[in-house]
Amino acid sequence: MIFLIVGLSVYASFQFLVLIFLLHFFWKNHHTEDKNPKRVSVLVTSRNEEVHLPQLLKSLEELDYPAEQIDFWMADDQSKDSTATILKNWCDKVQNRNFVAISESENGIYHGNGKSNALAILSKKAKGEIFFFTDADCVVPKTWILEGVSAIGDEMDMLLGVTQVRSKTLFGKLQEVDWWHTLGIVKVTSDMGLSLTGLGNNMLVRRESIKACGGFEGLSDSLTEDLALSQKILKNRGKIGQQVSAEILAYTKAEENWSDFLRQRKRWLSGVVTLPWYIQFLLGLELLFYPAIIGLVLISPFYGISLWVLKIFLQSIYLISFASKAGRKIPPMYLFLFDFYQLFTGLISIIYYFWPSKIVWKSRKY
Repeated sequence: MIFLIVGLSVYASFQFLVLIFLLHFFWKNHHTEDKNPKRVSVLVTSRNEEVHLPQLLKSLEELDYPAEQIDFWMADDQSKDSTATILKNWCDKVQNRNFVAISESENGIYHGNGKSNALAILSKKAKGEIFFFTDADCVVPKTWILEGVSAIGDEMDMLLGVTQVRSKTLFGKLQEVDWWHTLGIVKVTSDMGLSLTGLGNNMLVRRESIKACGGFEGLSDSLTEDLALSQKILKNRGKIGQQVSAEILAYTKAEENWSDFLRQRKRWLSGVVTLPWYIQFLLGLELLFYPAIIGLVLISPFYGISLWVLKIFLQSIYLISFASKAGRKIPPMYLFLFDFYQLFTGLISIIYYFWPSKIVWKSRKY
């Protein structure tokens, strides 16, 4: 047992040496100097997003891209607030903006997942060669389209951007570090040709690649449509990459209460269990670090604490290195607290995932 405890502790600590090495020596910058603007479409589905939509719409107005080469498709998915009014008023102002109201009779017409269903409806109407996806609670930079079109090139089927969580609370700041941690692993594996997932709040996909997958209506019965789409593209031998730069960095909100946080993680974990077994195994090993290191601290306080400090140090270098690629800095205090956040949230997220309850998403139960 002692060898297992020590082995898990050492593995979790030194895996970050590998990540740091890959970040520095195998990093891929997909940016090119292609000056020919491609026809693109921006697709956004919204449900009860009256609070967040104004920020997103303002950022879309400021996009630096030829107006004649872009069209916007904004769907209201049967909201109970003023989302539909906000979207319609915004779309009515400019010719290349299109508002689509998902009626009750259209609910589930293509897919049981409300978002996938709405995206299936929008994707059949959009005109662009490349589809850009983001969420109603996000904000995108003015260079979002330019950088995305440049980075996807002529051979890539799907390109992921990078997203930063913004919050003023400690809980939200630790979620930001959590996103840097996850997206860094996604980037490293992507650059090695082993793509893990999509990124629905900052993602672009070729129209023909979606069609080859059977469209959104052809996706599996999943509540993580971005992951399901990426899996379909990979199954069709498509190419997926990730661009990490300040020019494609989007912002999203944190989940500021435990109820919303756990609902989010339960939905995400429903997608994680569809990943290949070896990815699930590696993720499990990372989580098992915490009982292992606590056991080692109890058996040998000096070696246990030393290994834990080493892990936090290497992990911090990895997180600082990755965030800097997007032009961002992480305050040291949050790097130190992140391990304790992971220990607690990892445990309760797994418990809540197996808790016999429905997944609640956008006020719908699945």
